[in-house]
Amino acid sequence: MKKNDFLLIGLVLLIAVSVMGYHYLKKDTGPGKVVIRVDGETYGTYDLSEEQTIDIQGTNILEIHNGEARMSEADCPDRLCVHQKAISRDGESIICLPNKIVVSVEGGEDNEIDAVAN
Repeated sequence: MKKNDFLLIGLVLLIAVSVMGYHYLKKDTGPGKVVIRVDGETYGTYDLSEEQTIDIQGTNILEIHNGEARMSEADCPDRLCVHQKAISRDGESIICLPNKIVVSVEGGEDNEIDAVAN
């Protein structure tokens, strides 16, 4: 490979990382809401800006602290939902399959139709 090939590859990588970083940072619209669904039905909606502990049907405990939500306790065998990282950004979720619980973050602003949806 020639020197110009390396420069071109570097430039393409720089542009790709810049675009991904922009979309990642742009997605943060401030504190959103946490939506808890149990077996497909909405169990509750909670603000990420309010510190609270939520008991989900006696099987799981969700904690909201510093604008992040994390599953602190679960009675399922593997407890994979407890080991997932805290969520705070629009579209992130924590899923507990044995208890059929889905916790997801919905953004602080209404989602607008983008160019892909048109």
